[in-house]
Amino acid sequence: MKVAEIARKIDSLIPLKLAQGWDNVGLLIGDANKRVGRILLTIDTTKAVVAEACRLKADMIVSYHPVIWDGLKQVLAAGPSAVVHDLVRAGIAVFSIHTALDTADGGVNDGLAAMLGVVDAEPLGDYVQNPAADRVKLVVFTPPEALAAVSNAMFAAGAGVIGNYTHCSYYGQGMGTFRGGAGSKPAVGRKGRREEVAEMRLEAIVPADRLQAVVAAMTAAHPYETPAFDCYRLMDPGGPLGLGRVGPLAEPMTVRRLIPRIKRATGARAFGIVGDDRRLVRTAAVCAGTCGAILNTVIARGADLYLTGELKHHQALAAAEAGLTCICLSHTVSERFILKKLAKQLRPVLDGVKITLSTADADPFKWVNV
Repeated sequence: MKVAEIARKIDSLIPLKLAQGWDNVGLLIGDANKRVGRILLTIDTTKAVVAEACRLKADMIVSYHPVIWDGLKQVLAAGPSAVVHDLVRAGIAVFSIHTALDTADGGVNDGLAAMLGVVDAEPLGDYVQNPAADRVKLVVFTPPEALAAVSNAMFAAGAGVIGNYTHCSYYGQGMGTFRGGAGSKPAVGRKGRREEVAEMRLEAIVPADRLQAVVAAMTAAHPYETPAFDCYRLMDPGGPLGLGRVGPLAEPMTVRRLIPRIKRATGARAFGIVGDDRRLVRTAAVCAGTCGAILNTVIARGADLYLTGELKHHQALAAAEAGLTCICLSHTVSERFILKKLAKQLRPVLDGVKITLSTADADPFKWVNV
């Protein structure tokens, strides 16, 4: 399987359009046409992880954090760009997913919410457009005898997919009218005369990014010189998508009872607590990584507990003043647990590719008792 095909399959599971605008996701390093036998999964792409990938003869790294954050003016064997240099020299591709996985259904933030027992979780903020909702309804009018050819051409170009179903459409019969002008070559009737013909109204859903290809396929299969068709952009009936989650607990419980759950699910050995660790939690909020910017939203939503990666000093003070209990797992610990689930998601769709979790990838902090 080639890098480009793997990238498409990952994007179908975790749409990159879910990522924040400031993020850097997708294929960041490598040859899209290279064949891949092994993928190494990691949170961060460090020199130790690159060495591990070389030792395992991995052709590709799928990382949570982007290996390239800012624009590079140099790629040297030493210094800040050394990891990029080593990856290019080794011919290892890198695909990063970051905030796309944070936002995705069943992703990092849903995982944090689930370990607390949050139900009916809603995003906290930093909302993004649902790429699955960016759809168009294409309506075309065709002679009855051409219905099958036109619809099949549209389906082959990407139309008619709804959830797990393909070849979805609707059609009904009616009458169409037209008068061919000078230079016209009507497929039925004669130019210069008003014609009435039986026609089928064919409707199908089309992803917005496939609309041009579907219209081209429809036009090529249509017997009319100038097919009549309409395009209607569809609204998303679902809720917003974004970072963080907030919602009620299925079973209210104290912070101290929740702590063992959190430790089992994340592998955390230590964490910081702001506020009362004995309080009863009815509503909880979560956000992986650095999510202090939406702290005011957490407070406004009336959460009793905020589970996150890290807070700045003044944010921790604000939470304490507001009477909000916070648990800070450390940045990477709040995200690392998702890698095992990601591996399980990828293995069935990347048939023939070995997927290995990095053992060299680790929290940069060492937590010690002093």
